[in-house]
Amino acid sequence: MSKRLEAVAFRESQRSSGPVHRSIIAVDIEGSTTRTNPVKGEIRRAMYDLVEHVLEAVAITGDCLEPLTDRGDGVLVLIRPHDDVPKTVLLDRLVPLLAARIAEHNTQTPMPALRIRLRVVVHAGEVHLDMRGWYGEAIDIAIRLLDAPPVKRALKQATAPLVLVVSDEIYTGLVCQGYVNPATYHRLVRVRVGSRLHDGWVHVPELDVVPFTAPAAPDRRVAATIGRNWGTVTDRTAAAG
Repeated sequence: MSKRLEAVAFRESQRSSGPVHRSIIAVDIEGSTTRTNPVKGEIRRAMYDLVEHVLEAVAITGDCLEPLTDRGDGVLVLIRPHDDVPKTVLLDRLVPLLAARIAEHNTQTPMPALRIRLRVVVHAGEVHLDMRGWYGEAIDIAIRLLDAPPVKRALKQATAPLVLVVSDEIYTGLVCQGYVNPATYHRLVRVRVGSRLHDGWVHVPELDVVPFTAPAAPDRRVAATIGRNWGTVTDRTAAAG
């Protein structure tokens, strides 16, 4: 091959693909920065085991699933469009199962430092892939919602081990259509990505089987204050570019 053709082939190999539509899930471990590195390694392994287990349990495997993307104290999950994996599966099966599995893990873990509490985001949109990984505004929106201070506060105030935040697209397309109970979702956060504002709706899963000595139900104070505080809880990151 001539040098000219080699150069063209190289440029083609660097070109990003897409856009392609993916359902987006990201999880983040609460308080990971307060742990030592050996403990972080243990909870990372546990987090991956839990996420991979629930994905397999709800049949999101193989061609439905992109390879998981590591985020240090979290993981990014991208799901390809598939008729057998509607987005409702994420809300009414995957998230409740993940919450239950985390609760089981925590009761079986003797060391408090190894117990896990997660923030989870569900979004969907157009993404791109290049040689270095996935990127795009839809992922930016998901991560900004996941890291929003009001979502972190909601998890700190909840007795359940998991808090879910969904994007406005997921809320309007699925939640408020009645595929899950909309009364359990509360608009708690607004973030800015680029020039646009995006709302996030927060949900704390109830556990059917409570393995804790204390009830694993959402702290009612969170829901009670949401309506009063909506005007003041706008994410501080809304001012960021």
